[in-house]
Amino acid sequence: MEFKEVIKRRYSCKKYSGRQVEAEKLSSILEAGRLAPTAKNLQEQHVYVLQSADSLAKIDAVTPCRYGAPTVVVVAFDKNNVFTYPGGKRDSGVEDATIVATHMILAAADEGVDSCWINFLDPEKLAQVLGLPDNEEVLMVMDLGYAAEGAGPLPNHESRKDLSETVMHM
Repeated sequence: MEFKEVIKRRYSCKKYSGRQVEAEKLSSILEAGRLAPTAKNLQEQHVYVLQSADSLAKIDAVTPCRYGAPTVVVVAFDKNNVFTYPGGKRDSGVEDATIVATHMILAAADEGVDSCWINFLDPEKLAQVLGLPDNEEVLMVMDLGYAAEGAGPLPNHESRKDLSETVMHM
């Protein structure tokens, strides 16, 4: 699919069929995350793939937003392996993990796999439930799967502000 079509058609799926994501497609999605750029190439992201009933139950315990997805990806980053920007007030952890997650979401759309970025959860509670190390911070959860019949984008999906309302030339 052409990239412009990928970004135009991709939406946050909120109703999944039981169909599992094929291993080769999942591998391609994860590879897109691995190839994402990070500050100073620190690659501080950690990506967890949850597919077992036990793992998915842990997700369901912290958020109602799995929407029946058969695969959930948790994107976290190592807080001790980030680049601190000049001024010392910001570091690269959140933005690098966001780039990784965005690459995977767009790769999923390119593979014909639906997804949804989930932040409706307590990241510290999720880290605890999953038994993640103390140095890792959860950025987000990503549902992956195939849309159930009748699922689709919100009615206003194609409604966008004019570029002149969001871009300022200085």
